[in-house]
Amino acid sequence: MFFVMRKLFKILSVALLVCAGYGIAHADDKVTFDLNAPMLVSTGEAFRVEFALNASPDDNSFVPPAFDRFDILAGPAVSKGHSIQIINGSMTKSVNYTITYVLMAQEAGELPIGAATVKVKGETYTTHESIIEVRDNASADGGGRSGQQRQSGNASLETQANNQIGKDDVMLRLALSRRNVYKGEPVRAVLKLYSRVNVVGSEGAKMPTFNGFWSQQLETEQGPVRETIGGKVYEAYTIADYLLYPQQSGTLKIEPAELTVLIQVVVQSNTNYDPFFGGGHEIYNLRRKLVAPEAAIQVKELPAGAPASFNGAVGRFDMDAKISSATLNANSAGTLTVKISGTGNINFLQAPKPDMPASFELYDIKSSESLRAGSSGNTGYRQFEYPFIARAEGEYTIAPVEFTYFNPETATYKTLRSESFPLVIAPDAKGDSGAAVLTTSPNKEDVRLLGTDIRFIKLGEPKLRMRVTPLILSPLYFAIAAIIFALSAIIFFGVRKHLRDSRNTVLIRGRRANKVAVQRFRTAAKYMKEEDRRAFYEEMLRALWGYMSDRFNIPVADLTKESIREQLERRGAHEEARSVTKIIAECEEAQYSPAASSQMNEIYTEGIDILSKIESAIKR
Repeated sequence: MFFVMRKLFKILSVALLVCAGYGIAHADDKVTFDLNAPMLVSTGEAFRVEFALNASPDDNSFVPPAFDRFDILAGPAVSKGHSIQIINGSMTKSVNYTITYVLMAQEAGELPIGAATVKVKGETYTTHESIIEVRDNASADGGGRSGQQRQSGNASLETQANNQIGKDDVMLRLALSRRNVYKGEPVRAVLKLYSRVNVVGSEGAKMPTFNGFWSQQLETEQGPVRETIGGKVYEAYTIADYLLYPQQSGTLKIEPAELTVLIQVVVQSNTNYDPFFGGGHEIYNLRRKLVAPEAAIQVKELPAGAPASFNGAVGRFDMDAKISSATLNANSAGTLTVKISGTGNINFLQAPKPDMPASFELYDIKSSESLRAGSSGNTGYRQFEYPFIARAEGEYTIAPVEFTYFNPETATYKTLRSESFPLVIAPDAKGDSGAAVLTTSPNKEDVRLLGTDIRFIKLGEPKLRMRVTPLILSPLYFAIAAIIFALSAIIFFGVRKHLRDSRNTVLIRGRRANKVAVQRFRTAAKYMKEEDRRAFYEEMLRALWGYMSDRFNIPVADLTKESIREQLERRGAHEEARSVTKIIAECEEAQYSPAASSQMNEIYTEGIDILSKIESAIKR
């Protein structure tokens, strides 16, 4: 009894304290928002900056300072804490909300940290600004180092990790295939990450901008591959690969690219050291912001005096031209095909302008291409097809097609010229001087009527006749109508018969009598296998009585052996009447008397057999 009372007293005490805690108002608690940062650090040293709040802030209301002259290695990391103290019946509640950043200064001097703001219940709070003195790492004195050692354990691990990673252990570089090119000459730019440490991830990528260039990003394998720079072997990862085509002359600058990488470093830790088992190592993930320096490309203007057939092609090219047929009929179509292949800015090529005879009509040019990107530009071909119509008969010559390109290797223009194409135009096979009908098309396009200048007026009485016989009042119309009428009649009488039968409950019960009896026989067979004698005979009786009730439309309560015999004999089933009453009597007797399973088998077989005989006798 004593222990029960003691336990009850503890429960009541805790409940009263909780109730008292909920009843205490905290209107007098003052909200404070402070900045905690070291006064003295060294260049390349990681340190913590904490923003401490003694209340819960509003959602997404914290605004950090800019940190313009610092690198953010980690953060913001949020930690929350709640505590309740009860002293002499007085209860105090406190909230600790801390936002932590890990920073690194890359330059010496007095560097400011601006004010941060946060909102609590709609009211804005601001921290004070702070000045951090950053000394060069080589000139840091002993007092400074002792101050560093007094920082937290995590800051010490960050310092060790940074000291293990040299400035050239991980680099981001933009490699250019050329830095002095002509306008339109392709330049390949590859952004690579070089590492001699364990890089486990990246974030905050900022790709370079290519103002003044037309850029095409290439598909490439990321690597890594081994490369040697300054006598050191690096693992090189391809971040992005571009083909750049300068669109203007002068000095074009490529802005720096930025990438923050996550480096995994093994550092010593005194907190984990055990004098017996050893150890004392920890894995630290260090963030390092990398910047690829700005790159400049000198773009030269193309030399003056370019031929009239020059349309901006830069590289090395070949040309092939052919015509579909040297003999055509008047008002029929032909095709001039020009194929230009090579390497350079082939994707910018414009179609050469062929010189056609005055009586030829030239139509829209169709172009096709097959290109693949490479370090020297795009390689492949572009094909141009010129469909034309020869209007008048005679002998003509299509002048050679000219194509000029600039070769940056020789700094000269080179003109390619095809052979001339003689054409013999025969008279129009239809002898039609009016409409010009195109019967064949080398482009597989359906050009049916190309047009004429004059159409003649037809004179005389117009003879109009209907070209299509209407469906209405035709033999097909009457055949379809007869079929629809016959189908409608069949559907009507079928639905009518179905509705009439569905109203005849006697007929419905008679038709389903045999089906219901078969289902009950199956249930009886299940009980017979389980040797449940009583359930078996009950189900057999339900099957027999139910069948007779449904078949002769007599309620089960009014059924007797005499009425069953009378109904069957009336329909000429004298033998079946005696058999079914005999089976019913046997089931009633065996239901409560011990009987072997072999007798159940006999009764089951006789029951199924007698129902089949009754069905046959009634249908006769």
